[in-house]
Amino acid sequence: MSANGWTDADLPDLSGRTAIVTGANSGIGYELTRMLAEAGAHVVMATRSVKRGQAAARDLRGELDGELSVRRCDLADLDSVRAFTSDFIRDFERLDLLFNNAGVMAIPRSETADGFETQFGVNHLGHFALTGLLFEMLRETPGESRVLTQSSGFHQRGQIDFEDLQSEASYDKWDAYAQSKLANVLFAYELDRRIDRAGIEGITSVATHPGYADTNLQRRGPEQAGSQFRLWLMKAANALFAQSPRKGAWPMLYAATAEELTGGEYVGPTGLFNMRGPPGTQSSSDRSYEPETAERLWDVSKGLTGIDFEIE
Repeated sequence: MSANGWTDADLPDLSGRTAIVTGANSGIGYELTRMLAEAGAHVVMATRSVKRGQAAARDLRGELDGELSVRRCDLADLDSVRAFTSDFIRDFERLDLLFNNAGVMAIPRSETADGFETQFGVNHLGHFALTGLLFEMLRETPGESRVLTQSSGFHQRGQIDFEDLQSEASYDKWDAYAQSKLANVLFAYELDRRIDRAGIEGITSVATHPGYADTNLQRRGPEQAGSQFRLWLMKAANALFAQSPRKGAWPMLYAATAEELTGGEYVGPTGLFNMRGPPGTQSSSDRSYEPETAERLWDVSKGLTGIDFEIE
């Protein structure tokens, strides 16, 4: 269902709100940061590289008067996630919006600092840990808090292989990516169900996807694989078919602020093949609606991260 041509011009005043954006130094995260700050929010830019985050913040400060903070948060290192959340809880009084945005796509197999396959570790487990460690702050923030978890239309291809979650027996970069993106949707829906079962008011969990946006995400896989031909193809496809990173950020912004959303929705572009256009609610894959799979993934994620993420 389309949001009647929603654009960032429809963003409400976010003065007094605090938002965390992972992957804030480039692409969709950069545009999220820009538009949230323009709307008056204090944006905490959670970036793997403080240097790149500070450079992005300097560029943004040259264009707007918004309040920005840069903090290191490497989703491929749970110690970094713990340090980030500890410092945030110490230094800030509220958390209104958590944008689980950062990710990697279709890269050669590697492992995180904690030994997880990188796509599953960064895209899902890092954000699972981040949300779990910040959940009480979300809960205690006056008014409504929202958790926005970025997936991809590619989640439709995904399956959760509990027998080989880390792709140790076999590895296909696109299958691993699809699994991690399905995990994002399963997590967003399960978070919503657990909030409802606990009778907690004031926290909303929504899954989103950006459609096809021209960002660095598509280029990293070919660059890491050393494939100039694939890199050229990706750049050509982006030039022909992709929408801008700013428009790619619209679904997350809509999901973060639309009053009609109550939790458990899947939001993405409603235009051509759900790749571009104004945001709206959509259906995700059949597998994403399997509560047994989501519950098992939650329990496995708790065990892998060591984060006792219980909602009561």
